[in-house]
Amino acid sequence: MSTSSAAGRPAAAPGLIIAAPASGSGKTVFTLGLIRHWARSGLRVASAKVGPDYIDPAFHTAASGRPCLNLDPWAMRAETLAGAAARLAKAGEIVVCEGVMGLFDGATVDQGSTADVAAASGWPVVLVIDAQAQAASAAAVVRGFATHRPGLGLAAVVFNRVGSDRHAALLTEACARALPEIPVLGCLPRTTGLELPERHLGLVQALEHPDLAGFLDRAADLVAAHIDTGRLRALARAGWPEAPASAAALPLMPLGQRIALADDAAFAFRYPLVIDGWRRAGAEVVAFSPLADEPPDGAADAVYLPGGYPELHAGRLAGNVRFLVGLRRAAAGGAVVFGECGGYMVMGEALIDAESISHPMAGLLPLVTSFAGRRLHLGYRRAVLCGSGPLGPAGAAFRGHEFHFARTLQEGPGTPLFACADAVGRPLGTTGLVAGSCFGSFVHLIDRGDDTPGAGG
Repeated sequence: MSTSSAAGRPAAAPGLIIAAPASGSGKTVFTLGLIRHWARSGLRVASAKVGPDYIDPAFHTAASGRPCLNLDPWAMRAETLAGAAARLAKAGEIVVCEGVMGLFDGATVDQGSTADVAAASGWPVVLVIDAQAQAASAAAVVRGFATHRPGLGLAAVVFNRVGSDRHAALLTEACARALPEIPVLGCLPRTTGLELPERHLGLVQALEHPDLAGFLDRAADLVAAHIDTGRLRALARAGWPEAPASAAALPLMPLGQRIALADDAAFAFRYPLVIDGWRRAGAEVVAFSPLADEPPDGAADAVYLPGGYPELHAGRLAGNVRFLVGLRRAAAGGAVVFGECGGYMVMGEALIDAESISHPMAGLLPLVTSFAGRRLHLGYRRAVLCGSGPLGPAGAAFRGHEFHFARTLQEGPGTPLFACADAVGRPLGTTGLVAGSCFGSFVHLIDRGDDTPGAGG
């Protein structure tokens, strides 16, 4: 595998995509084990996660020691997507990209899937199949996925939750007869102790795992023992076109010159590309922990409260006087305060937890939210600014994602932040609030829209 180009520059690292027929097939544990195994072997692994996921990337980062970037073919402009891929290809010796849901599942029937990333990148696909309830029939599953989308590079198969050596032999033989050009690279046995705990927004965060290093090492040991990782590495290939110059465009413009970033277990849902983009634009980003009762930096001209799990820490946050007073002082001094989802809820007047206990929040916006009798809100969002502000001029368009279980008991009166539509363009009305230099909504912004004024610069 070459490490330099003909011109003497470092060559782009080859990549591959780990996908599955459906969620729950075991691709996350397999991906983490593979990353950890290669990293322990001294290989510099860069990783990516398809779609609007915050939690899996944190596990990737723990496994590799390097930041994991999201690749979202629905929510990201082509130049943002290509720029992220180019950064990954320069950050390691190999890129491992974990898919989302099933291989062909996306924002719509034909947009935003892992298969779209495979088509755009040229990275080969390795399909992880849960074989616990089938044997020779698995070959038909492989054939269906190999032929469903012409030109898709399905390069290999890994079977998971295999019951015995005989079971593994049946799976391997059936695939060899039906599709000899698509090798089976190994069969992972049914294993206990590698289940990742979950809560209402997905996996429990990596920083909360009681034995994260041990879990990652056990997953790596499993992969090393049962998968031909040398052959798997040989399948990886470079293929994503070099990012165009316009890829230097920022997903979001900086909120200020010195941005205080809430960063702890209650505020962990943010996109590295957004934060790195602010830094590339010259902004200084200074982290603080609301859970540790730290106020935002007094010299900051902007505060960013990302999403996370404030509902699990509402009582503690309500009692953290230094944090709340510091946040109010920043707003009173004219600093921009921007909250997304969990951060938006904390900017409100009160947050009611699952036990119906009301906890006073910062009171910067006329908002009351509740997790008593929770309700799921999930989906991609097209968001257009209702008025001019730090995010851009009125009419500026963005793409993002909403995923929460909060009920909104009060939102206003006040000026809405966005007019929203779903992934297929159906109007959803207005959302979010603006009050002076404070604003927020339940939408996690991922990138500017193609029709955003100034989006190319």
